[in-house]
Formats: sequence, C-alpha cells, structure tokens
Amino acid sequence: AVMEGRWRPAVHLLVLTWTLVAGQVRYSVPEEAKVGTVVGRLAQELGLGDAEERRLRVVWQGRRAGVEVSGASGALVVSSRLDREELCGKSAPCSLRLELLQERPLRVLHVELEVTDINDNAPLFPAARKNISLSENSPPGSRFPLEGASDADIGANAQLSYTLSPSEHFALDLEKLSEGNTVPDLVLRKPLDRETVPVHRLVLTASDEGRPSLTGTMELLITVLDANDIAPQFSQSVYKVQLLENATEGTLIVRVNATDSDEGSNSEVTYTATNFIPPSGRDVISVNPQTGEIQLKGALDFEEVSVFDFRIEARDKGWPPLSGHCKLLLEVLDVNDNAPEVWVTSLSVPVSEDAAVGTVVALLSVSDRDSGSNGRVQCSVWPASPFVVESRFPGSYSLVLREALDRERVSEYEVEVRAEDGGKPPLRARRVVRVAVSDVNDNAPAFSQAVYTVVARENNAAGAELARLWARDPDEAENGRVSYSLWEGGAGASVWSVGWRPASSYVSVDGESGRVWAVRALDYEELQVLQFEVRAVDAGEPALVGNATVQLFVVDENDNAPMLLPTTGGGPGLAPPLGPVAGSVAGASVEAVLGQDSETLWAWAAWGAPAGQVVAKIRAVDADSGYNAWLRYEVLEPRGKGPFRVGVYSGEVSTARALEEADGPRQRLVIVVRDHGEPSLSTTATLSVSLVEGGEKMLPVAGSSSSNVLLPAEGGLTAAGAASASTNVWLVVAICAVSSVFVLALVLYGASRCAPRAAVLSGPAAATLVCASEVGSWSYSQRQSRSLCVTDGAGKSDLMVFSPNLPPPPP
Repeated sequence: AVMEGRWRPAVHLLVLTWTLVAGQVRYSVPEEAKVGTVVGRLAQELGLGDAEERRLRVVWQGRRAGVEVSGASGALVVSSRLDREELCGKSAPCSLRLELLQERPLRVLHVELEVTDINDNAPLFPAARKNISLSENSPPGSRFPLEGASDADIGANAQLSYTLSPSEHFALDLEKLSEGNTVPDLVLRKPLDRETVPVHRLVLTASDEGRPSLTGTMELLITVLDANDIAPQFSQSVYKVQLLENATEGTLIVRVNATDSDEGSNSEVTYTATNFIPPSGRDVISVNPQTGEIQLKGALDFEEVSVFDFRIEARDKGWPPLSGHCKLLLEVLDVNDNAPEVWVTSLSVPVSEDAAVGTVVALLSVSDRDSGSNGRVQCSVWPASPFVVESRFPGSYSLVLREALDRERVSEYEVEVRAEDGGKPPLRARRVVRVAVSDVNDNAPAFSQAVYTVVARENNAAGAELARLWARDPDEAENGRVSYSLWEGGAGASVWSVGWRPASSYVSVDGESGRVWAVRALDYEELQVLQFEVRAVDAGEPALVGNATVQLFVVDENDNAPMLLPTTGGGPGLAPPLGPVAGSVAGASVEAVLGQDSETLWAWAAWGAPAGQVVAKIRAVDADSGYNAWLRYEVLEPRGKGPFRVGVYSGEVSTARALEEADGPRQRLVIVVRDHGEPSLSTTATLSVSLVEGGEKMLPVAGSSSSNVLLPAEGGLTAAGAASASTNVWLVVAICAVSSVFVLALVLYGASRCAPRAAVLSGPAAATLVCASEVGSWSYSQRQSRSLCVTDGAGKSDLMVFSPNLPPPPP
C-alpha cells in the first residue's frame, strides 16, 4: 500500500500515448499500474469506429502481457499486474510487441508497449553478514573489496550508492564499473591494534537513486589478526573471456595466477570465486582452489544472460591469512540454438467446400529468440495442399485458400506450416493445422453385412445380451449419429408358436448402442429360429435409413427328462413285442403276453423261453433335441445276472437265458431311461413279468393290436388228460395265427422304413417329442439338420448347427 501510494499520483502523468511510427502504435505505461488504467484509446486514435462491432482483441505470443482491449470503449487498458522485472529482467527499455486482431474485417494491428520502471525493489546484499579477517599490521590504505548489493530495477532506480557506519579505522571507497555499477571497497585509514579492539562491527548501507530511495544493509564483522602481512597479488586486475553459449561442461575458461612474496605457508595461495553478478553465476563456473583454473560447470544461455561478472579471491595460508582479488568478465556469444516458434492466433474452421479462393483460414505468429540472422524466419506449407501462407508483416502470416475444395475427395486437411531460421545450420519448427471441410447428410448408415447369424442357448436370463450390431455412417455430427430400432414390418419378424407373436416379444434393440437383448427367457421347444430386421437411422435432415436382417438360432439345453409313452391301449410306458414270439420247449409253444395296471407295467413269459426272447418293449421320448434326446435303457434292479436284460438303445426287454421254474412265478424289473445331456436326466419304469406254462390257454388282451397276445383263461390250464386231438387243433390254429401276424408285421415294418420322411422345416415351429429309432441306434447326420421319429409319424427338425457371424465392435 505504501508503494502504491508513492506512484499513484503520477500514473496519469506517466501514461504516454505515442504517435504512429512506421505503421505501428507505441504506448508507455509504468509497471504496477492499477488494473483498469487506460494505456491508449485505440478506437479513437486509429479511427476504427465502433470497437465492439469490430471485435478488437489482443493476441498473445507466448506469455501474457497484462493488457487487453475494452470491448465497450475500444481502449487498451491494464488487465493484470505488470511487473517489468518479470517481463524483461534487466533489459532496458522493456518493450513488448503486441498484436491486435480485428475480426470484422480481419486485420492485424501492431502495438509496441513500453513498461517503464518504478523503484519497487530495494537493494539486496548476497548475505546479511560478512566476516573479514585483517592482520593488525595491515598498513593504512589497505583495500578490502566488499560484495556489492544488487537491485532488480533498472536505470536510476538501480544506481546504488554505499555508506558505512562511522568508524575511525575504516572508510568506504567506491569503484565505478564499465556498466555504470558501483562496487564498494573497505579502506583501512588508521592502523589496527588487536589488543585494544579485537573485533570491529560496521554496517554497510546500499541506497538506490529512486524517488523515494530504498536501502539495504549488510553487517561487517572485522576480526583483527596478527602475523602475515603481505597479501597475494594477481598478474592481472581484470580477466576478460568470451565463450560460446553451447560450450560443454568442463570447458576451461581461464587460469588466474596470484603470487605472494612471503615464505612458507604464508606464500601458499588458494583460489575462490565471490561476488557473482548476476547471482546465477554461482552455478556457471567452478574454481580449482590449488591451480586457479576456472572451468564451466553449468549451461550457458545467451538469451538469459549475456555477461557474467565474477570476483576471484586469492588467499594465502599464513596467519592471519591475507587475500588479493581480481575481476573476471565472461561474455557469452550467441549461437543458433533456438528453433523458431509458431503459434496459431486465430483459426476459422470448418471451411465450407464451396469457400472462395483467397479465404483466410488461420492467422499465424512466428518468432525466434535468437538474434541477427539466427532470428530471421521464413515460413512455407508442406506438403502441397490447397493452402498457402502469406506474410503481411514480419512475424505475422496468414493461411489462405488457393484452390477449390472437394469434401467427397478429402474431408479434412492436415496442413503443416514449417518455419526455418537463417542460422548455420538452420533450425526448423512446424505447426500442424487441421482444417475440416463441412459436409451435408449424403450417406445412409450401413451395416457391415446384410444378414447376421446369432446363436443363443435356451433358458437364458431376461435382459441377456444376444448380439451387438453397429452401422457405420461416414457423415459428421448429427448426420453421423445413428440410432437403432427393431423393425416389426420386416419379413420373418414374427414367429409361430401358439399363435403369431411379434419379434419384440422375444428380443429388443438398444437405440444408442445397437445391443440386441432378450426380453424373456428363450425356450428351444417353443422357438428354434427367429428372424427380424434392425433399422439404423441417422439424425440428419432428412434422415437416412439402413437395414440388416438378424437370424437368431436357439440352441437346445438338456432341460426335459425322458417321458414314457402310452401303450397301445392308452396307458403309460409299455408296448407289446413286434409280433408273436414263438419258441419250443420240449415240443410246446411259448408265447409272451404283456399288460399293465395303474402303477406297474406287466407282461407274461413262458417257462422254457430261450435266451434272446423279447418279452416287452419300453418306449420313452425326450422333448429335447440331439444328444439331449438320445435315450439309453438300463436295468436298475435286480443288479447282477438276472433272467432278463434290456436293449441299451431299443428298450426291448428280452430273456438273458432260458427261463426255469426256479426263477419263480414272477420277476420284477426296475428299468431306468437316461438321456445323453450334461447333466443327464432320467426316469424309471417298473416292469412285472409273470412266468406261466407254455401250454396254458390265453385270452386276447383288450385293446391290443395283435390277436395273438393272450391273457390266461379263468379255468386255469387244461389238465394233462384232455383229448390229444383237441390239443393239436388249438396248437395248429395258434401257430398259423402267429405266423400270419408275424409276416404282416414284417411287411408293415418294411413299408414304414421305405416311406419318405416329411420335409424338415426351417424356422420357428411348435415343440415335438423325439424317440429312439426302430433299431435302437442313433448317430449324427453330416447335414446341418436331420429328422428323428416322432409319436405321430411326422418329421422333426433337430440338431441345427450354425456358426455365429457377429459384426466386429465399432472402432
């Protein structure tokens, strides 16, 4: 607040408006000016008219300069804190080159803004205290260089004067440097007496010439010592060295030499560097304390510091030690080590493909931190394109359209602007400008394929993802934004299952992602194939449409256990043998008779029936398909070697050996029917087989398809004493009847095997049951689908295998 109070009354006096010089406007403003201070009234002085309508603004090149154009008044005003030391360092004058961009019409104005210095930095010593050791026999007039203070300001505000606190022994002598700076030396005026005053405490004050003046202090602690009375002397008081800024670390800068006429340890000299101007010089050089060789230990940068000023001290090893001093001036020479820099200050994209030749697409600003020829820059466009760069002012370029555009041929240009300086060798920079060409909605969404095949397992959860479709639209923005929907009007979009159902009752399509998901769980027994269409519509005006067909194939799961089929009479589970079974045991006929009750399946077999005699046939079906419907029959009870066995795939129950009276009057079999699914499902059937004499009289079984299937008569078996003629007659009649039925069965069986199967229907169909084939074996077909026998004789589509061809995910 104190600083602001000192310069605030002079703000309006220091804000100067300069006239047009060589096509540029020049202004001056003091640093730390208050935000909102008017630097110059551009609109009035340049005759621009309405500044807000012209849309005048400041274009920055790298760092911000702290000023902006007021939109209402068109005046150039201070927008943020201006610190001359931060903007320009020690450079004088501090001149900032600004570019003002007028957009209506497009025009670039150049303004040079000088930021003047105010005294806002006090002198600063490198240390708050300095320890000095002096021999008591030092003669009057001895000089001891002191480290001067530094001031970040420039001009009079940085011109320092020094004063020393009152002392009868010491005085201050000021030495003028070539750059106008002053370095203080401490001069001994009166001989010292260590026994009287061993330590002298003085205060060195540095004052600048600003208004008001600012000061800085350093305490001098002078210790009086005895002995060594000759200080080292350098061969030169000033060493001047020039070094290229690209010199490598370890480069020998110079070797200084100091001699001491004393003897012994008093003549041994060590070297150190002190009083660095600027202070960053501490990181630039290193001094070998024994040899006096000064080497480069840090990188040089001409653009940062061009001259370094060092003090080299030679101190002997006497007691007290004495020292001599010399000055080293290191001048840094510029090399072409800074490539040009290119900025895009304004870019007008996209460019309509019917834009006129000469249209300005972008404004560019080019600069190089080097000086001389190393900082002169030329620009060009690479590779050859419909654009070219034109220069109107030094450092200012325009990217201009030189030929007509064609969006259908190239939709976007990557223009590389190359800048090259005049150094040897030259350095280059590039800036890539992307210029998009505007378009209209002339491309419809397109799927990668017209038909997609999707495979899904049945019993999937509702909401499960089945597929993900993606349509490409090369247009931009809204013209290329695609939404998806299920089209109910497409062919095959409905399925037949207990009436017509729309495809939307099975699947749905996400409008944004194109994800196809199941609305409900799928059932293979209800639905095998579902075909529908997905429509992709863009958001252009007018909207364009693309379509794709999706064929969804449901894969069967083993979710149905085997079921026993009803017998010929309508009960569950047991079928009579294929025709009469006749055998001969001791000259008597043997017949198998089947029957059932409400819980247990039952059949008859004659004693003495040979091994392999078919007693009954278990028939079962499975609503599943393929391996899941392939059935296998096993005897669960009794285990071991029983008198009966069952065909693994036919279900025929036959004798495992000849039946004997020892087998008892009745045998109970528990038969399990399993499918080949994973995991396997099963059902069981209980079969009771009654063993009877081969000569007993039998009655026809009600409902049986064979007149040879008999039940026992009520009177039991005829006695052994019956008439022989009557027995032979019945025997002949029975044999003839059985033979006739057997031949008829063979004819019907052959005809059914030769009859053509019903055609296999593709597409949705109602669920049908499948059973094992007549011969009891089942194998895969080499075709994609095959028919298995069903209870009503119709063909059934089974085991359709498809490979899904889902589209790749969008890039």
